[in-house]
Amino acid sequence: MIIAKNIFIVWVFIFPYTMLIACKENTNPENLSALTDSTKQKHILLKSEQSKPIVPKLDTVKYDQKLADLANGDTTGRWPVKNQPYPLAEAILPFKRIIAYYGNLYSKKMGILGELPPDEMLAKLDGEVRAWEKVDSLTPVQPALHYIAVVAQGSPGKDGKYRYRMPETQIDSVLHIAKKRDAIVFLDIQVALSDIRSELPLLEKYLKLPQVHLGIDPEFSMKTGLRPGTKIGTYDAADINYCSDYLAKLVRDNHLTPKVFVVHRFTKNMVTNSKSIKLHPEVQLVMNMDGWGEPELKRGSYRHFIYMEPVQFTGFKLFYKNDLKKTPHHMMAPDELMKLKPRPIYVQYQ
Repeated sequence: MIIAKNIFIVWVFIFPYTMLIACKENTNPENLSALTDSTKQKHILLKSEQSKPIVPKLDTVKYDQKLADLANGDTTGRWPVKNQPYPLAEAILPFKRIIAYYGNLYSKKMGILGELPPDEMLAKLDGEVRAWEKVDSLTPVQPALHYIAVVAQGSPGKDGKYRYRMPETQIDSVLHIAKKRDAIVFLDIQVALSDIRSELPLLEKYLKLPQVHLGIDPEFSMKTGLRPGTKIGTYDAADINYCSDYLAKLVRDNHLTPKVFVVHRFTKNMVTNSKSIKLHPEVQLVMNMDGWGEPELKRGSYRHFIYMEPVQFTGFKLFYKNDLKKTPHHMMAPDELMKLKPRPIYVQYQ
């Protein structure tokens, strides 16, 4: 009797387990031959769903709200820009404000990026990041290094183009420095007597990296053939569209998140036919007020050349030295920039 009782107990505990194993074996996709046609179809669909990558989605409600916040109460209808496409998911703007340090590692005169040793420069950038986090706690800050990768020159060079392309070792150094702060990197192009179609493709290797973005400077696009620095240069919408199309294709082909594309501007003729500039889900375009001087002059440039000719997003450049040259010898602070219409979502320090 004891033996029979023990056998019964073992059977009670083992039978459900063996049935579970049998069910698992019968429902394993590799054992589809043991299933009915309808069950097979369910398993095929389930396996297909499980194999699909999770595609992040853009929060369009939050996106629209952030655009409205940036417009800062503008009632003219210019801002936010109408009929712009929603960006691909994981876009930086307008969810984060980019705070960038600008310059070149070869020169202490071209901006704060090259003026200070890297660790000292990054510590100073940290201070600006904290200042912006304090003045706008609802918008996280994305630190950035904005590096002049093609520099306009006073001498023609071997090919007579008056520009110097930075060696890859220098660009690699900037990427290494940026990594210390999880900063993104902008590669800026000053074409001089060259042209954007000749210079941009040479940086493709870097623009394929998810953390690398683009800047172009019309000031040094010398379409008239004059030496850089003798006159302010210009880009047309066609040049800007070429860059946007190029970046959009890179994003699609390499499954990247949207690229931020900065265009510097502080005069009307620096950008012609701005109404013809095209927008893409893969590219976020920033028109950056790049002029230096006293606060009222900078506000005026922003009103005339950025506010009055809306494209998509706006930026504002601050100069640690040049902005102090004239009365009142004052560089604008974050709380002052937050009063602008629209509020800049990209701020650059030189």
